[in-house]
Amino acid sequence: MKNWCNVCTSYKLNMILHETSPHTLIVLEFVRKSAGMAAVKVFCPAISTASIRVILCLEEVGAEYERVNIDMATGEHKSPAHVAKNPFGQVPAFQDGDLVLFESRAIGRYVLRKFKASDVDLLHGSSLEESAMIDVWLEVEAQQYDKAIGPIFYQAVIIPRFYGGTTDEKVVEENLVKLAKVLDVYEARLSQTKYLAGDFFSFADLSHYPVTHFAIKIPQVAALFDARPHVKAWWESLESRPASKKVPAGLPQ
Repeated sequence: MKNWCNVCTSYKLNMILHETSPHTLIVLEFVRKSAGMAAVKVFCPAISTASIRVILCLEEVGAEYERVNIDMATGEHKSPAHVAKNPFGQVPAFQDGDLVLFESRAIGRYVLRKFKASDVDLLHGSSLEESAMIDVWLEVEAQQYDKAIGPIFYQAVIIPRFYGGTTDEKVVEENLVKLAKVLDVYEARLSQTKYLAGDFFSFADLSHYPVTHFAIKIPQVAALFDARPHVKAWWESLESRPASKKVPAGLPQ
């Protein structure tokens, strides 16, 4: 996907062949300077579901960015330098010039607003109804879906892999029950629309991808998706997106 600046530069350069007004020259100078702007920065470790959410947004809009590694194993996320960017000592943190942000969903909204293009608008801000539905399902993702699937992912993947601990199967089972109920709601919704907010891909769908990418490899979670054909089709459509293929390919396996 082309960067907005690159598209505009090409467009304006074609115009200058036929128009040499002062106005056109001013616009060209602005575009030239904009094209040289520094890339935004994402401060995060290699594996972080919240950070992946931000990077997916950047990839979807074709924005230039730099990932600055934060070594959580050494406690770098609690260092004064990082806490100055994220006061809770968590990841990710995000910087665009003098602007510093934290909280991945808020960062995602910023990225999608700033780099919105005619062919990439994952917030649908021009439609009150569509943007409201996106907000609804973003809240569902954060308050219902993530709170059910997150503990499963943490217990089954993070604890044994990164801490050498033992999975608490009781926690996993309790949250599988919760996740099943959430997915029943999703199945009903997705039987009516292709995506959660409507028949269009949005930030509400994208926001589900990071944790699900890892959790779907857990057999019990995969079984819940397989048992719900509309949910399964929805997930497969998310996996098929170019950004969804590119970002995980760069992660440690």
